[in-house]
This record gives sequence, structure tokens and C-alpha cells, in this order.
Amino acid sequence: MHRIVSATVHPVMRLILLALALCLSATASAEEPDVRTTWRLLDYIAVDYSAAVSNGQVIDDFEYSEMVEFSSTVGGQIAALPGSSAKPGLIAMSVDLRQAIEKKASIERVSRLARALGGSLLEAYPVPLAPRSPPDLSRAASLFAQNCASCHGAAGSAPPAAMQALDPPPIDFTDIDRARQRSAFGLYQVITQGLEGTSMASFASLPDDDRWALAFYAGSIAFEDVARGERIWREDDGVRQLVPDLETLAALTPESLADQIGEDRALALMAYLRANPDEVVQANDAGSLAHVRDTLDRSLLAYQAGDREEARELALSAYLDGFEPLEALLATRDGGLMREVEQALGQFRAGIESGADPSELQQQRARIDTLLARAEGALAPEAASEISTFLGAFTILLREGIEAILVVIAMIAFVKKSQRSEVLPYVHGGWIAALLAGVATWVVATYFVSISGASREMTEGIGALLAAVILVSVGIWMHGKSQAEEWRRYIQEKMGKALSRGSAWFLFGLAFVVVYREAFETILFYAALWNPQSSGIILAGALSAVALLAFIAWVMLRYSRKLPITQFFRYSAILIAILAVILAGKGVGAFQEAGVLSATFIAGLPRLAELGFFPTVETIGAQLLTLLALIAGFRISRSPSGPQPAAVEG
Repeated sequence: MHRIVSATVHPVMRLILLALALCLSATASAEEPDVRTTWRLLDYIAVDYSAAVSNGQVIDDFEYSEMVEFSSTVGGQIAALPGSSAKPGLIAMSVDLRQAIEKKASIERVSRLARALGGSLLEAYPVPLAPRSPPDLSRAASLFAQNCASCHGAAGSAPPAAMQALDPPPIDFTDIDRARQRSAFGLYQVITQGLEGTSMASFASLPDDDRWALAFYAGSIAFEDVARGERIWREDDGVRQLVPDLETLAALTPESLADQIGEDRALALMAYLRANPDEVVQANDAGSLAHVRDTLDRSLLAYQAGDREEARELALSAYLDGFEPLEALLATRDGGLMREVEQALGQFRAGIESGADPSELQQQRARIDTLLARAEGALAPEAASEISTFLGAFTILLREGIEAILVVIAMIAFVKKSQRSEVLPYVHGGWIAALLAGVATWVVATYFVSISGASREMTEGIGALLAAVILVSVGIWMHGKSQAEEWRRYIQEKMGKALSRGSAWFLFGLAFVVVYREAFETILFYAALWNPQSSGIILAGALSAVALLAFIAWVMLRYSRKLPITQFFRYSAILIAILAVILAGKGVGAFQEAGVLSATFIAGLPRLAELGFFPTVETIGAQLLTLLALIAGFRISRSPSGPQPAAVEG
């Protein structure tokens, strides 16, 4: 990019630009209107009208004639667009813009009309306005030095002497008045198409990602208060709602943002977001309490209007898209509050399902507001301390690891007591493969696709229920082998065949399912907790948990070797039965949170998520059915088949 010229452009360039715009619009087919060209003309009107008119008087005849011509061109291009319900309104807005220019209206009015028309145009005829992914600004400085510094200067503010003699001279990117009116998309368009009649050539040969990186970089030079902008972005949910995606950020001008949040805050925020566009994606992937509030309000309105299905969908979105992504982080800060919010949102959805009185839902909505206010405080950056971060990282891994390690250690001990050490690689292969799959899941979720709240809950639910079913059968089998005679018979008649065929792979599958479910949930928690500034503390917490889990595993293996074989199977069967009941509750609870199963809440009962106990008829019913299946299986497996000899030592 040799240079982006000043907004007060040379008359010859104006004529050429107009001709270019007319040419582009003429060659665009009716089916594919050149909306970008129309938008670009509107962007120039919004920025450059101040060079033509001041206080109702023409200050540059040529500039003014070009403004009139541009507005007429915009009107013609809009009239040529395909039919749409929005088209008459766009035509009317283009007439208002042209008349305002002809009447030499104020700069503020013309700029506002041009921006409004541009925004409405893109809503009616959407075109890609943003990069496919956040631009990599780590390369932007070197790109600027290679392509732009020779005309604009290394800092974008001091063109070399030879360039200053040009008419017009290269743009000064530190000119705050001009920078306030520019969008990143507008800069991207200039970089891509160039400006005829000047030395600003097209850089369409550069990769698209590089052009977007240059646009964001050049558009950030004039703004300095990055630190303040970061604070505003992180602490104000309302501000984050104003910039929900990259497309909004690319089309947004600091001037239009200032109309909503004030001049100083807008400039600081744009300084931060243009330098860190990936924050827009991360913030909206991470959920939003503002989204929870807004969507619940819309849900309540839909319910009051009699549209229960719409109300249900919106209430589910409030949880899955708004709160669920924040759940993991809130759990590390205030686990009790996280459970309160989750249960309150569930009760709100249950009220919609059961046809509750609207006044009752209104009361629940008010209670949720109180809980969200507390959650806002807990999630604020200043609420994170080194101790809370360490404990969060430690308890997450310890809690999720305990369930997996109990099952895996029981399997390892079983194989060793059976004197079938050649099967151990299958068990170890299962949990190692699960950890590798967990890492792969993290890579995919971080760099390729975003895992939605519903997908997270469904994955957890399916994993929990599948593990519960497997553990029920394993628990019943182990309980049946807690009789010495049964164990002898099994060893003599079946063990060799079973483990030499499919049972080894069965052990692999069991280890994989149990560990992957816990690894998946742990990844979600750590992704929410991760912060580069606290990475050392987080890693210390994780390593401490790994050390404790390793000690627990060592104790269990050592103790299991001393147990008689029948006692080992008896205790293992009881332990696995307990885990099966817990996972059955967790699985049904996850399906309820995903909106797949309804939830009938029981008042007065506590919510004990660690035990899979949720105060709903469905989850308690699933746990009772699992318990009944285990009791029946235990009774059948213990049916007497002969005398009960003394225990056999393992």
C-alpha cells in the first residue's frame, strides 16, 4: 500500500473515482448488485462532506458538486437493486440524503443520513464485510513496513519529504478527526481497490487476510488508550453487546460508536478492539450475562403473548448461549452461586413447560436478575485472585479425575488379580487414547469450530449415560464373582477365552469412555479459566492435582493387592455401582440442560451436582431405576450355586 490519500481528495481523482463507481455498478448484474461499491460511496460522503460544506455554505465548489453527484449515483444504484421489502425505504433514504446535500445541510446531518443508509443497505442486501477469522495483527506491523511506510512513514504519521509534495499528500493516520469517521471495512476497500489518479495502487494481490490485517492496523494508529479500552470491554456487558461480531467491528466507525457510549470511551474501545479483534470472537464465544437478561425478557414477553414454543426456545438460548459458556469460570469463583443460577434458569424453563402463571414466571425472572448481579461481581476480572485461580485449577482436575481414576484403577487391579498382565496394555491404551482425544477436542474447539452449549451438554450426557450402562453391567458381574467358588469357576472355564477375544477390547472401551467424558468436561473448565497472565498459577494448580491423583492411584493399587480376591470384587462392585448411579443422574441432567428432556422440579430438595443428584423427577427417577437394576442384578448374580468356601487370596 504505497499510500492511502487524504479524505480531501484531488478533483481529478474524484472524477476517476466516480467513473470507476459508475462502471462497477453498470457491470454488476441485477442478480448480484455491487452493494459494496454503493456502500463505499456512502462511506466517502459521510467522511468527505465536511470538505465541501461548512455552516451551510459551500467551501469547495468541486467537492460540493461531487457530493451531489455521488448522492445521485447512490440513488440510481439502489433503484437498480433487485426487489425487496426494504427497497422502497432505501430509495426514500437516498432521496433524503440527496436533498440534504442539495440544501447544504449540516455536516452532522449528512454524515448521519449516509451512515444510516449504508447500515440499512447492508441489512437488506447482506455482503461479506468482515474477515473470515480475526486478522493476525502480529504480522501487520511488518506488512505495513513493507508496503506502506515508504509513502506514509514508519509510524503512519510522517510521510517522507518527497511524498509530502504530492497533491494530495499521503494520509496522516494519526489525524484523529479523520480516523473517527473511518471503518476498518472502508480502509480494506481502499487497500483492495486502490484510488485511481493517485499513487495509491490496488493491493488485491495480497492475501485477503493480509489486507484485513493492514486495514485494522492502519485504523488503530490514531488511537492510543488501549489499556482503558480493555477495561471497558471486559467490565461492561452492554458495550460487548454493541459489538457482537467481527462484521459489526469492521463496519463500525468510532464516530458512530461515540453516539452510543461517549467520545472518550468510544476512542479507547476502538483502540483496543482494532488492535485485538480476536477479543470480539472470544467474548461472544464465551457467553454473556447481558444475553441471558435480554433473551429471558424476550422469552417472558413471548410467553405472555401466548407463544409457549418461542418462549421455550428463547429460555433455552438464555442458558445454552448466554450462561452455559460462563458456567465453568463461575464454578471456579463461586460454585454455589453457579448452581443457584443454573437451577433458577432450569426452573424458569420448567415453568414455561408446565404452563405456569405469567406472574410466577415474572417473579422467577426477578430472582434470576438478582443472581446474575451477583454473578457479574464474581466474574469481574478483579474478583480473580491468585489463590482462587490456583484452587479453581486444582479442584477442577481433582474432581473430574477422581471419577475416572476409580474406574481405571479398579480395572487395573482386576487384571492383575486375574494374573492376566498381557491385557494391561488395553486398559492403559484406553485411558491414554481418551486423553489424546481430549487434547484433539481442545485443538478443534479452539482453532477450527466453536462447540455450542447444546453440543457440550449432549456430549456430557451421552458419555455419562453410556458409562453408567457399562458400569451397571460391570458392577453386577463383579458382585457375582465376589463368591470364591464363582471366581474359581470363572478362572478355570472362561477367563482365558474371554480375555483372549473381545473382553480386552471391552476394557479398552470402558477406560476410554469413562476418561474421555471427564477429560471433555475438564477441557471446558480450563478453557474458561485460562488466562495468559495467570498461566503459571493455573499450571501449578493442575500439577498439584495430578500429583494428588497419582498418590491416590498408588494407594488404591497397593491396598487392592492386600485384599482377598472376593473382598476386592465386593468392594469394587459397590464402588462401581455408586459411580453408575451418579453418572445416570448426570447424564439425564445434561439432557435436561440441553433442552432434550423436560424437567419437573421438586421443591425443597438440594442440588448435589457432584453426586449427580438434581431435584427433578426425571433425574431422581433415572437414579432409582439404575439402583433397582443394580439391586436386582446383585441378587441374581449372588444366587447360590453351591457351598461357599473360604476366601481365596489374590
